[in-house]
Amino acid sequence: MIPGFSRFTTLLVFFFLLFGCQTNVNVATKKKKEILSNEFQFPKFNPVPKSFVPHYYDSISQFYRNHIAEDFNGMFLVAKNGEIVYERYKGTANYQFNKRIDKHTPLHVASISKVVTAIIICKLADSNQLVLDKDIRSYLPEIMYSGITVRMLLNHRSGIPYYGYFPYSIWPADKNLTNQKIVQLLNTYKMPLYFPANSQFSYCNTNYALLALIAERITHKKFPVLAKELIFEPLKMTDSFINDGSQNSDSLARSYDSRKRLEPFTNLDGIYGDKNLYTTARDLLKLDKATYSDVFLSDSIKKQIFRGYSYERKGKSNYGLGYRMREDKGKSTLFFHTGWWHGNTGCYASLRKDTICMVIISNHYTKKVFGINRLSTLFGNYPYEPLIDTKENFIKPNAAIRHMGEAVRKKKP
Repeated sequence: MIPGFSRFTTLLVFFFLLFGCQTNVNVATKKKKEILSNEFQFPKFNPVPKSFVPHYYDSISQFYRNHIAEDFNGMFLVAKNGEIVYERYKGTANYQFNKRIDKHTPLHVASISKVVTAIIICKLADSNQLVLDKDIRSYLPEIMYSGITVRMLLNHRSGIPYYGYFPYSIWPADKNLTNQKIVQLLNTYKMPLYFPANSQFSYCNTNYALLALIAERITHKKFPVLAKELIFEPLKMTDSFINDGSQNSDSLARSYDSRKRLEPFTNLDGIYGDKNLYTTARDLLKLDKATYSDVFLSDSIKKQIFRGYSYERKGKSNYGLGYRMREDKGKSTLFFHTGWWHGNTGCYASLRKDTICMVIISNHYTKKVFGINRLSTLFGNYPYEPLIDTKENFIKPNAAIRHMGEAVRKKKP
C-alpha cells in the first residue's frame, strides 16, 4: 500500500461529495429563481403622488359616510395606481355562524363574475386556443343556433333566450339547472332567438353560461379549476373561487334582503360563468391591476375588450367584452360591471385613463352600490350617468315567454 493513499482517497471522495452537493444546491437555487421569475409580475405604476391621498381621502370618506355607511353590509375600496387609498369593511357575512365581513371574506359578486369569464375566454384567444369570431358550434357542436360567434356571446349580441325565463312547465323550480342542461333545453324545445344574431344588444346571462361551457370544452377542465389556474393563482387572488353549486352551504357568506332576511339558494344557483364568483374588494383590485399588463392580456385583445360594440341606439351606455361602459363625447370612458343576484349587489369600476379602481359589494340587498359612479367625477372627466340604465334593451319576462311560448307549448318533454 502506498503510504498516505487512504487519506488521499478519503480527501478526494470528500471533495467530490462536497462539490456535487454544492452543484445540486446551485441547480436547485437556479431552478427556484427560474420558477420565481416565471410568476406573474404586476405592471409598474407611477408612485401615487404624495398630495393625492390627503387631497382625495376626505372627499371619499365623506362620500362613504353620506351615501354608503348607514346600514351597509359589505366592502368599499378605492385605489389609485394599484395602491389602496381608502377601504372599509362592515357588517355581517353570515348571521347563523356570526361571521363578520373583513378584507378576506369572499362575497358573491353576481354579474361582476362576467368580467372574470370574459378574461378567461380572451386569454384562451390570446393563446390561440379559440377564435373569437368563430361560430360557437365549433366548440359546442350540439347547439342548434347557427351564425353566432364567441364574440357575440361576450358582447351580448347573440339573441339567445335567457334561462331565467324558462317556464316551470319545462324546468320545475325544485330541480337544479346546470350549464349543460341549458343547452339541452334550448335544443329540445327549439327555442327561437329573441332577434337575429348580431342585430342588436340585449344583456343575457345565458351568453356567459355558454362561455363557461366553451372554456371547459376547449381545456377539458371544469370552469372553477380553470379560473383558479388562469386567474386566481397567478394573481394571488387567494380569497376567490367559482362556486359550481357544490359549495352551496350554510357556512358561506350568505345573501340577505334589505330587511336582513335570508335569501335561500334556488334551482338556478348552480349555474356559473354569468355569476357565482365569490371574491373580495382586494382581489378585484388585483384583477384590475393585471388588466393593465401586456403579459396578462395582449395589447391586441385589450383593445377588443375595452371598446363598444352596440351603436344601433343612441345613448351613452355600451358593452365591450365583459365590461359595461358609459361613453360621452369629450369625456373619458367609464368601464364597470354591476352585479345583482338575490340580495347580492355590487359594482366594480375601472377608470382606466386615471388608473383608478373602485369596488363596492354587499351581501344585503341595497341600491346604494349603484351610486358609486358619483365618485368618478372626483378623479377625472367621466360621464355622470346612472349605472343602472332603465332604457337598456332588456327582454322583459312576459315578452320573452310569449316569444318562445309556441315552441314550448307544442313540444312535450
